Amino acid sequence: MAPPGVALGLRAGPSATLIPNYAPAFLAFHFIWAYGVLSSRTLKQWYGIDHNESPRHDLDKYGNQAVKSGKITQKQLDILRRNESAHANAVENYAFFVGAIGFATLAGVDRRLINSAGLAYTLARVAYGFIYILVEDRLWSQLRGVTWWISNSRCLYLLWQAGNKLNGTIQLQARGRSR
Repeated sequence: MAPPGVALGLRAGPSATLIPNYAPAFLAFHFIWAYGVLSSRTLKQWYGIDHNESPRHDLDKYGNQAVKSGKITQKQLDILRRNESAHANAVENYAFFVGAIGFATLAGVDRRLINSAGLAYTLARVAYGFIYILVEDRLWSQLRGVTWWISNSRCLYLLWQAGNKLNGTIQLQARGRSR
């Protein structure tokens, strides 16, 4: 097995066929990140304002009341709201990542490119989650948009690479038939 630096395209190494494809690991991580880690249920349970019968409306129904009663502070409620938004965005973005990394894998894109794009996407999305939840300053929150574009640019890059690979294959097949 190739060292991680080689598999991620950070160093030169053996041919791409000897490099593992980390796409399944990236997909598993992002599923857990989006649906588990960024879920606001844990924080709402911690603060005692989680209502399982209608959890998507907890903050709308009970958030301001919890602040007024002293159960949580306004700052904690704001964090919970940003947490819900970060969770929703991670869930929404997961489908794009699945499509991009899956399409690149099926098209036969070099595994080092897939792995390095997956790593860049992962770092950007983790940063995005932390920035979304923890940064309340309007100016600094602009970093969230930067990380969003970085992660989505990696998906677009993978789709571009897959398209190039597929079109190159089609061109080679057409040349072979014309001879």
